[in-house]
Amino acid sequence: MSYTRKTVESIYFPKFKEGLPSMKGKTVVITGTTSGTGFVAADTVAGLGAKLLLLNRASERAIKANKILKDSYPNAEIHSVDCDLQSFASVRNAIKEVIRICPEGVNILCNNAGVMALKDEATIDGYDVQMQTNHLSHFLLTMELMPLLEKTAEISGESRVVNHSSVARMNPSKELKKEYLEKNGGKLGGDGDSFIFGEARWKRYNQTKLANAAFTAALHDKLQKKGSKVKALVAHPGLANTELQVTSVKDGGMGSFFTGILMSMGQSMEDGAMGILSCMCLENAKSGEFYGPGSSVMALKGKAEPFFLESFYNNEATRELIWKKSCEAIGRELAL
Repeated sequence: MSYTRKTVESIYFPKFKEGLPSMKGKTVVITGTTSGTGFVAADTVAGLGAKLLLLNRASERAIKANKILKDSYPNAEIHSVDCDLQSFASVRNAIKEVIRICPEGVNILCNNAGVMALKDEATIDGYDVQMQTNHLSHFLLTMELMPLLEKTAEISGESRVVNHSSVARMNPSKELKKEYLEKNGGKLGGDGDSFIFGEARWKRYNQTKLANAAFTAALHDKLQKKGSKVKALVAHPGLANTELQVTSVKDGGMGSFFTGILMSMGQSMEDGAMGILSCMCLENAKSGEFYGPGSSVMALKGKAEPFFLESFYNNEATRELIWKKSCEAIGRELAL
């Protein structure tokens, strides 16, 4: 079973990119930059003058992406940091490297990397492979890099944490459930792959994307209460044609024929990247905002616009749940 990513014309991105401010003097850390929205974001901020750290699992794809960016922007300061989000040990090693490279602090941490509809398997740490990759390792990364974010915020007036969610945060469930955040990898429903009927692979993916939004809500709430100048924002790409679908089809999470039909309704990866880039770059972006082509489950394409965090995850019970379980997963209580 195979699927080739569709090449789709970018409708909004060229004009959007022209309106972005300079990023000179800013340090940007991005996970998952070998392809898709992460690569577009990295390419864009490098072109705008940022110091850039690329956090990826060691691979030929990571080497290739790093070379392309360095060749495209020979005067840019670009660092490649090995970071396997399926291993807390690897993430902790990456954190040490980021701290070494960025004594000046970090302006933007973009938690972009993600996987979709993978098998019901556990990571080396015992968690669902999707949940650890998409949320738990990003939680660890964010908490441990918070001193660098706070340092920059005090100096420059702000810094930002940008998470990447999805329209899948709403379907098949709007309720974040604790079992998906616990050491239940390989015991979360099996490998049912029906997207239409919301079978197990898609339930797990839904929970990770809901977790991304809930984490943003909890982080925003805590930062605001302590008077921090660090902003917490979240975005979604709509239905963007990236390598995410290719990987999911290869793993058995999506049928190639259905994927082809579905993605014919999508937009380019450049247009899909406008959400995270808005959160990262726009001067008027506010903490607690959600950027994407609309807030409904059918918001599949279009310009990235801000909307409010939604009540089905931005509530006290869900904020407490995501924080408690995420702290348990990384092995320590980290109060902001």
